[in-house]
Amino acid sequence: MTIGERLKEERQRIGLNQTLMAEKCGVTKNTQLAYEKGERNPDTAYLAHAAPLGVDLLYVVTGERKPRPADSISGDVAKFLEVYQQVNETDRDVLFRMAAAFAKAANIEV
Repeated sequence: MTIGERLKEERQRIGLNQTLMAEKCGVTKNTQLAYEKGERNPDTAYLAHAAPLGVDLLYVVTGERKPRPADSISGDVAKFLEVYQQVNETDRDVLFRMAAAFAKAANIEV
C-alpha cells in the first residue's frame, strides 16, 4: 500500500471528503487527489495540519500503526466500547455488523 492509499484510508476513517480534507490541510482538492493517487507526496505543512484532525501520520508515512493510549479515544467511543464489552458474543456480532453497515453506507472501508 502506498502513502497515497494510506492517506485516503485515513481521510475516510476520520470521515472527511477530499474537498474538506484539502481545505483543512491548506491545499486544493486537486492537490489532495494527487496525494491520494500517489502522483505527489504531502509536505510537512500538510501533515502538520492533518495530525490534529486525527490522521495517524506514522501509519500514513510508514504503514505501521502503533497502539494508542486508552485516554486518546473520545467519550462516545469509550461509551460504545463499554456497551460492547458488556453484551454477549452474539450481540457483539450484531453491533459489529451494524457498525460495518453504517460505515459501508458512508463509504468507509472496514
